[in-house]
Amino acid sequence: MMGEVEILATLLSLKVAAVAVLGSLPLALLVATRLARGGRGTLLLDALVHLPLVLPPVVVGYLLLITLGTQAPLGGWLKDVLGLRLVFHWTGAALAAAVVTFPFQVRALRLALEAIDPGLYRAAQSLGLSPWARFRRVTFPLALPGLLAGAITAFAAALGEFGAIMTFAANIPGETQTLPLAIYSALQTPGGETAAGRLVALAIALALAGLLLGEGAARQLRARTGQTLGSLR
Repeated sequence: MMGEVEILATLLSLKVAAVAVLGSLPLALLVATRLARGGRGTLLLDALVHLPLVLPPVVVGYLLLITLGTQAPLGGWLKDVLGLRLVFHWTGAALAAAVVTFPFQVRALRLALEAIDPGLYRAAQSLGLSPWARFRRVTFPLALPGLLAGAITAFAAALGEFGAIMTFAANIPGETQTLPLAIYSALQTPGGETAAGRLVALAIALALAGLLLGEGAARQLRARTGQTLGSLR
């Protein structure tokens, strides 16, 4: 049976992953749209977006710490003026997870946007649809499977994030201790192998459930996309 610390770590992991994905989604959509359009500066922007994938997570956490820590100018301003304290807080764990997993959302959305046939936009424009209507009836339905795929991948990656959260938010039970950190703590505790095994099994179950639900939702979205586009004819 799971103990209180294990339950708290599980619930916190789900909250951190959800906030990380949903909080960064609007920015991911904007960045993906800019990259899909191409043009000047695209190569540099693409490199910056994917930088967290090649940097060690500990480095990402350290950069966040020296930027948003309470002793840093920006972090001090956020704390003193807005009362927002990210370091050693669950919101900081969500921010660290969002930064590390941000490239997954951008890449999936960009590929989905680039795959849209430009002829569909011309057809929608010839029908007199406004830019907002074109986005609502063409762009968004076709990009939705990519959005979902990126969100699921980012959510799963956020559930498993360790280094950036450990460095920026620390390992505080009930506050910043997510599943990976709880597993690490259990393995460092004599006799904690059983608890670690339960947490590992739970992490695997959550990842599989997310992937299966995501695949089922993606199939339904692809089926509905054809119906949505058919309404343009």
